[in-house]
Amino acid sequence: MHAVGFAKWTRRFEDERERRQAQGDPDWGRGATLHPAVWAGIQRFQVGEDGDGANLVGKADQAGDPDYGQAVRLFVAEEQNHARLLGRLLAAGGIPTLTGHWSDDVFVRLRRLMGLRMELLVLMIAEVVALRYYRALRDGTDDSLTTDVAGRILSDEQRHVPFHCERLHASLAELPRVVRRPVMALWQLLLFAVTLVVAADHGRALRRLGVGPLRFVADVMGSSRTVVSAVLAHRPDAWTSAGREPAAPAS
Repeated sequence: MHAVGFAKWTRRFEDERERRQAQGDPDWGRGATLHPAVWAGIQRFQVGEDGDGANLVGKADQAGDPDYGQAVRLFVAEEQNHARLLGRLLAAGGIPTLTGHWSDDVFVRLRRLMGLRMELLVLMIAEVVALRYYRALRDGTDDSLTTDVAGRILSDEQRHVPFHCERLHASLAELPRVVRRPVMALWQLLLFAVTLVVAADHGRALRRLGVGPLRFVADVMGSSRTVVSAVLAHRPDAWTSAGREPAAPAS
């Protein structure tokens, strides 16, 4: 693995941690009122965000780049904070958290099948789907606490995707050039299948949030084109940190 320069990502994660500490938590005392279908969706995403990340951290350490290993630890800490925020949001609405969900179990098993490259490819499926979900949750409700929580998580996810893209770009560069694009084509196919399942499973919630299932699938797959472009050809400008999803590259 050639040097990628993940020290900059460590600094970004650390800067965000300091900003988050200075900002403090949302005002949980406001409470939250949402449709039951939306609450059910939040419960499932909270399960997906929860985890110690030990398997990913171990594989990152084995990659031999201390800066990358530290950046992954900070990434995992942000994911754990997402689970905490969603748990507190559920509590503010009087809704319990789930102890598990079959979809999360499937993702965990897939991520542990092989090495770091496979782990990141599967993780990126969840991250790209999450981008669209948290945007819908932020923009699709009049509940101020939910909007606040979803906006914070979305801002983090918009940094997570380019972070993983950069590592995947370096990882795929180790493969013969002829197989790199087919690998990402298979990734998009799996993403499409997963997104269809999510859209069907969360259909009622998505409609309540103003995003129909078909629109959800189309938007996720549109974002996937930017991911593929960033992974195959290093493009640090493919994603912005200004709270926006990038436009898909022209065909």
